[in-house]
Order: sequence, then structure tokens, then C-alpha cells
Amino acid sequence: SNSRKSAVLCFGKFIFLFDNKTLLQILLHKNSLIMPSIIGSEYLRQESLAEEPWRDAELYQPYEAETILLPENSACLAVKTYLQMCKLPFDVKFATNAEYMSSGGRTTKLPFLRVGAFFASEFEPIVNLVENKGISLTEDLTEFERSEARAYLSLTDNIFTYAELYISYMDEDVYENVTKPRTASAYNPLLGVIQNWRKKRHALKQLDAMDWKDLTMEEVVEKVATCCNTLDSKLGDKPFMFGDKPVELDAMAFGHIFSILTTPLPNNKLAETIRMYPGLVEFCKRVESKYFVQFHF
Repeated sequence: SNSRKSAVLCFGKFIFLFDNKTLLQILLHKNSLIMPSIIGSEYLRQESLAEEPWRDAELYQPYEAETILLPENSACLAVKTYLQMCKLPFDVKFATNAEYMSSGGRTTKLPFLRVGAFFASEFEPIVNLVENKGISLTEDLTEFERSEARAYLSLTDNIFTYAELYISYMDEDVYENVTKPRTASAYNPLLGVIQNWRKKRHALKQLDAMDWKDLTMEEVVEKVATCCNTLDSKLGDKPFMFGDKPVELDAMAFGHIFSILTTPLPNNKLAETIRMYPGLVEFCKRVESKYFVQFHF
């Protein structure tokens, strides 16, 4: 039709007709409709996501007082901070099985976000979901600054996440007095043992895959100190990492640093390391006071 814009994409015997939100896949030699391809399905998903209004957003996470672990708390807080920075409303839902709501995930699988018919888990997929709706914290940055922000984000997430996993599972006092009882608290004794075995096995596999399992505590602290020094240098005297406005890196850094500073553990070496950088502590206070109820360190 000349009155409606469309694009035609051909793959062998298939023709894909794009007409706004509609994708038809036609089998030529049978002249019949079949299921959309992966490309067509993704096109439809992105189109629908962009046009779907942000409503009824629910963020699922473990119970903070009873079951959540340090790396999980950091991941959930980073996403909550990011959504606050984007000025997107959401309701926090607490669930024992929050980490099992998503079939995917790189580390914690948390938090799990549902917005209408769409959902995602962990920081990066949730950021992608939000950006597909045309909302971005880095829109004012140059291309070089956006690349730099992604590099800092990856560094921050990797170092802090694996440091948190390490101290949660490799430090005997932390594991026996914090990780183990919290993991088992939502289950009967037998299931608690199984759950502890499963989560520790998974955590050790992750640490081993990233060459963290055989590190000493001193080496872990050194990695965290290097990351803190990098972030502190980037922050300087600015309110946020890239100037007067926050970006995703600010949410990620706050989530990890705030969680480490405010989570009581038998081994406080990570918190002690962060406190050596007063600029980062002040940064956390600034972000917390702007986006959350005031909390005194």
C-alpha cells in the first residue's frame, strides 16, 4: 500500500514485511503464514517495549532483614538507585524465591524487574530495558564519555561483585555467621542444608572461573583498593562521576559501596578499605540523601 510505509527484508524463501508494529512472515512456496523468526520477534518486542507506558513496575528481591546476602543487596540497591535517578516509579516486592524468577543472569540474577508484560533481571539488562523506552542517563555525554562510562561500570561491577562473593563464601567467619544462616533462614533444616550447598557451589564456580578463588584476603583487598582509587580519581570534586548529573556508573558504585559500608560482617576489611577514600564515602552520603531517606554512616 502506498499510504503506509513498510520495509521488506528477504531471507531465502521468506519475506519479512515490517509495517509499524506488524511483522508478517510468509512462506512463498506454500503461500501460508508461519511463526515469526527470531529477528521478527525481537523487532516486535522492541517496538512494543518502546510504546508500552511505564506502569505497574515491580522490583522483586530477597527479604533484607532475614535472607539477602551482601552481593545480592548491592545488586538490588544499584538497580533501585538507577531507577530513582531515572525518576521511574516502582514498587519493591520481597520474595524468598526472587533469584529464581529469571532463567538468566550473570551473577546474582537479582533484582527481578517486571514492567507490564516485560521483565529483566540484573543491572545491565534492566538498563537496556529502560533505554529501549527512550530513557537514558548518558544522553548528554559524548561518545567517548559513554565508552569511558561503560568501562568504569564494568570495572566497578566486576571488582566489587567478586570481592563480595569472596568474603561471603571464602571467609570462614562470614560464611558461618552470616552467609550460611541467612541462606537457610527461609527453609526447613534439610532444605536449608541443600540450599547452602547449592549456593556455595555456584559461588565458588564463579570465583574459580574469574580466577578469584585462590586469592588471599590481602589480594582481594588490594583489588578493591585499586578500584576505589580509580573511582575516587574519576569523581574528584564533582557531585557525580561525570559531572553534575548522575549516570549508570553512579548508581552501580553507590549500590556496592553503600552496601559494604552498612552491612555488618565479622570481617570488615572491605569497609575499612573503602573508608580510606573519604571522597567516596561523601559521594554515598550525597547520593543517599538525594534519592533515599537519610541514613547516617
